[in-house]
Amino acid sequence: MADVLPAALGPLLRAARERLAAAGIADPALDSRLIVEHFSGTTRAQAIAEAGRPVDATALATIDAALRRRVAGEPVHRILGYREFYGLRLSLSPETLEPRPDTETLVDAILPFAKATAERFGGCRILDLGTGTGAIALALLSAVPAATATGVDISPGALATATRNAEDLGLGGRFKALHSNWFEKVSGRYHLIAANPPYIPSRDIGNLQDEVRDFDPRRALDGGVDGLVPYRIIAREAEGFLEAQGKVAVEIGHTQQSEVISIFAAAGYRLTEARRDLGGNDRVLVFER
Repeated sequence: MADVLPAALGPLLRAARERLAAAGIADPALDSRLIVEHFSGTTRAQAIAEAGRPVDATALATIDAALRRRVAGEPVHRILGYREFYGLRLSLSPETLEPRPDTETLVDAILPFAKATAERFGGCRILDLGTGTGAIALALLSAVPAATATGVDISPGALATATRNAEDLGLGGRFKALHSNWFEKVSGRYHLIAANPPYIPSRDIGNLQDEVRDFDPRRALDGGVDGLVPYRIIAREAEGFLEAQGKVAVEIGHTQQSEVISIFAAAGYRLTEARRDLGGNDRVLVFER
């Protein structure tokens, strides 16, 4: 049985950290701080200045339950129910992929184009394929006030989460959720088509980190036999929905760059930019016709 948690903030943080460290959690200091602050409604400054601050029994029970979930392998942001992405707080749900810093590289790559398009035409229409939490679309909308976005997903649960995130961020008026299998129900033309598609080969799903394999939705991970099926669909069909001089931007797995470039080249696209993520891995490709 786990030790009883102390009821003062400073000792509580220490005990939480020790419990996660003993369980072999990779970053026990950060995860314990996130859990304690979130469920006790306290801040880092309070933990330093008011170490003796009492934490009530209800919060302690909630923190204890959260620590048990973390020890059992559930990712900390799933326990909190949200994740920060590009400075935005996004709610998560079981139907959404947890947005990760690697995907911020995609936003960085296409944001200048979105801004320039909005300045030139008075607007920028964005299509976010496999929108999930809405991360890519909402990051762009928050930075480009004249932009509008349609977030496409095959999962109604993901679309409900994306819609809620858009409303919570005050972006609901410029974000539309569309239930569609890729381009099936899409209409109109867009200046920018972006996607972080499933790109893990089916046979490799079982080898992923437990936190990804067991908690991210499989269909947001599984890219088919070779992991490239979604790129073939996007390369084949995007032209019918792309404005002249529009761009298509995709996140890729770190070994897929040459194959994805070839897929798009065969469909009549040229590469305009390739970017690496913070870890130095190939991560983003941007194409135009």
